Amino acid sequence: QVQLVESGGGLVQPGGSLRLSCEAPRIIFSLYTMGWFRQAPGNQRHLVAQLTRDGYTNYADSVKGRFTISRDNAKSAVVLQMNNLKPEDTAVYYCNAHGPMDYWGQGTQVTVSS
Repeated sequence: QVQLVESGGGLVQPGGSLRLSCEAPRIIFSLYTMGWFRQAPGNQRHLVAQLTRDGYTNYADSVKGRFTISRDNAKSAVVLQMNNLKPEDTAVYYCNAHGPMDYWGQGTQVTVSS
């Protein structure tokens, strides 16, 4: 059973920042494309950002220039730094490991509200 362990969600005011982290088993972390998706109530799950093992990144247009995805190799973790948050960023954020199989975290709530 592969577990992706997420942390870092919460409530923040518009314009604020949050940092999400997802720890994965080392073999998964080293071989798979790691990423973050989000799902707002009543909506489908959408890609936010991805980072390949070779360092290539892919971002949703709505978060470009505000969010940054990176790897913490010491912790086998993928980190999503979210700045200048907007109310429309409110969603449950899911960590994903994409490879021969797809693995998902349990989800962490991000709420942007004044």
